[in-house]
Amino acid sequence: MSIEWVNSAVDDLRAWGRARDVEVDADEVRLLCDYASDYLNVNKLADFTPETFDELLLSIYPRKVIAPPESAGETVAAARTFVRYLQESGEVEGGAATAMRERLDDIETLMPDALADPANFGMAKSLFGSIGPEALEQSVAIPSGEVPDLGEAPCDCPGCAPRPAVRLAAPEALEAELRDIPLLAELDRGAVAYLEGLSVPADPLGRWSTVVAHLVEGDTGGGVTGSAGVDEELYDLFDMLYRVQAPVPAEVIGEYLEELVDDEVDVPAVLARLTWCGLVRVTGDGARAAAGLTPAAVWALREHYLALGLDAPQAPDLAEADARGLIEGLLDGVPTELAESDIERWLAARSPGEAAAQLFAAASGAPAVARGIAVTIVDRLGAEAEDAVRAGLDEAELRPHAIHWLTARGLPTPQLTHDELLWVSVDMLALAMPAAQEAPEIFGENMAASGPPAHLIEEMWRVDHPDVAEVLELLGRSLPDTTTAKAARKAAFKARSRRIR
Repeated sequence: MSIEWVNSAVDDLRAWGRARDVEVDADEVRLLCDYASDYLNVNKLADFTPETFDELLLSIYPRKVIAPPESAGETVAAARTFVRYLQESGEVEGGAATAMRERLDDIETLMPDALADPANFGMAKSLFGSIGPEALEQSVAIPSGEVPDLGEAPCDCPGCAPRPAVRLAAPEALEAELRDIPLLAELDRGAVAYLEGLSVPADPLGRWSTVVAHLVEGDTGGGVTGSAGVDEELYDLFDMLYRVQAPVPAEVIGEYLEELVDDEVDVPAVLARLTWCGLVRVTGDGARAAAGLTPAAVWALREHYLALGLDAPQAPDLAEADARGLIEGLLDGVPTELAESDIERWLAARSPGEAAAQLFAAASGAPAVARGIAVTIVDRLGAEAEDAVRAGLDEAELRPHAIHWLTARGLPTPQLTHDELLWVSVDMLALAMPAAQEAPEIFGENMAASGPPAHLIEEMWRVDHPDVAEVLELLGRSLPDTTTAKAARKAAFKARSRRIR
């Protein structure tokens, strides 16, 4: 999936909706674009066709998305708004837009049945559904870091906790990013008062490094953010974002800054100014807005830390690792866009068959979370990987995943036995445990929507899986139905008794 074009499309769609006072379901449209990119070779908005919506809403959604049949109307409504945007923005011509609308009229009548039909679910939904609506997607399987307790400003002295290793974009990607930073364009015109007299190198990266060092250390008097107090605290703010390596909710940033500045902070205005400077990237809007450092800002801050003699390690490029190294690196927690780049470049260096074989070899005997990441990456591969995936049928741990992969591509495949169905149910729930423990309410809601049936849970204790007792205890704590939760707790007791014997 190309995150860049999807992010750009959603941002443009939001702006289009605001300009016309049109309500836009950006999350639904993002899912449309993500799945179109992942499974239908859609690489830009102009690639959408009426057939794209057929595949998305009648085939891919029923297999991938956990949603009740009555939600089909909302999804189709979001698609209609999206089509209007495609036409008005000039991405598709009027005739194509009309054909899309006609196709959506038909889809609206068919989609509820498609969402309700268990034959459409496949393992992707019926088994992984208990983890969350995107259980097969990278963002669920790969840790991306947590927002820490920001009650105290991080200290910038060398004796502080070490900064985490960061992933750096390639120099050519950084230089391309710099060309689009408004601050630098204004600097060329001599129109940035707080940078007047600053001596900058001629090379783009050296110039940027010098500018950022001045922004975080120099006397800018409120020229950067509009607030002199916030300008003085930019080093601490950026150090925090550097350490987190993930977008931080705007509300949390506001509370953090107000503790440092002892004054009310206009957070949207501050973030807008920092975005203009090329330092942060804001995702979402309103209450869901969050901000993180841009790749260019991460690079420049690391250069600044090194110049100060501080430890600022660089993380290895996972695209150059073997399959086990790739999986272990992703498990350590990688920002989503960097993880996406690593995976795409890792796959590009191998044929589909080689990639699948190496990932399955690394997954064999691995913990459930590591196996889940491997299977998630293999799920991106096309039918060219069939022989390597089919070889996974010979290993008990990989066989259910291989069956799912083959089935999803319409290739000949054996049926899951009842024992295999039980095993993979436990395996996928084991993959969900870390996220479930962090957000038990969300896990419980997902379980209510598409968790394993009670009769399946009652039999899980027999499964020869190292995590079976922990999985059943999690179900016992999380299932909203008290009868089924009690059955899970009893099964957990049986599993532990079986393990003792």
